[in-house]
Amino acid sequence: MRRLLGRLVYGHRYDQVPWARRAYVRPGERLIREVQWQRLISRAPVLPLEEYRRLGPPAGEFLACPMCGEDRQQPLYGQDCTVVRCPSCGFLYRNPLTGQERAGGTPPGLRRCELTLRAFSPVLDEGKERRLLDVGPGGGPFLDLAGRLGFHARGARPEDVPGLAGDEEDGFDVITLWSVLERLPRPLDDLRALRRLLAPGGVLLVLTLNARSLLLKAHGPAWPGFAEEHLRFYSSHTIRTLLGRTGFAGVAFAPSYGDAVEDGSGRLPPHLVARLRRTVERGDGGDLLRALAFADEEAIGHWGAPRLAVHRLYG
Repeated sequence: MRRLLGRLVYGHRYDQVPWARRAYVRPGERLIREVQWQRLISRAPVLPLEEYRRLGPPAGEFLACPMCGEDRQQPLYGQDCTVVRCPSCGFLYRNPLTGQERAGGTPPGLRRCELTLRAFSPVLDEGKERRLLDVGPGGGPFLDLAGRLGFHARGARPEDVPGLAGDEEDGFDVITLWSVLERLPRPLDDLRALRRLLAPGGVLLVLTLNARSLLLKAHGPAWPGFAEEHLRFYSSHTIRTLLGRTGFAGVAFAPSYGDAVEDGSGRLPPHLVARLRRTVERGDGGDLLRALAFADEEAIGHWGAPRLAVHRLYG
């Protein structure tokens, strides 16, 4: 039905644009999706946790908001999708947890990692023997890339992070989370542990799903980001809350235009590339959220302005 409506409104003018990119280039679509999203929020019921537990899925661990502790929640898509919204802070999260969640997963491709490093240039251009910890499934091409850039790099699984404190007394200069944050069921605990592992002047690089993605607003429960293994969904607003509450001093963001646009391998004509970039910049950063968190004032002073626009955080 949606594709038929799109064809009636736009005809064949955007047939050469990949389906996942059309929402970013068709005139008026961003405004339509924003209105659609606000209408969804305004109509979704606000339920106390006990009532949601009674009406919701039959089994699992039902939680208050993992970000602010709010007991009430808004189920956005009915019982077919267990993603809820916190009416107080706007955080999106899966509720209940089933107990089968795993924090591992598949890391992004090497090209996406390279584009993300470039987006925060010059912070991660060269290792210069800095210590880097990649938190994720472990191993893989990124550690090889980090070694070639001059980092002393090692990997660790999320569940092994608490045990690293005694092994790394000097701390890490860089910690990376490639498509991991959305899989962590208790992000406040995990980010506090990572903050303790950072050396003075250290930074945390995060690539995760964007809870304000235009595609989420367009496709609702069919959005690929709502895969069952994804538990927490961050926007630039809610990730600031998370980082501020876990001891970070500041954060910078880089918009995500899509790999093919950023590396020039796509086939969009220049005027549509320009339109896509404008849409992403006027929204909240594209389908993925790319953030660089600064451990302290030393990190902000060394890597922040004027190179990057740093948002100060307060716990």
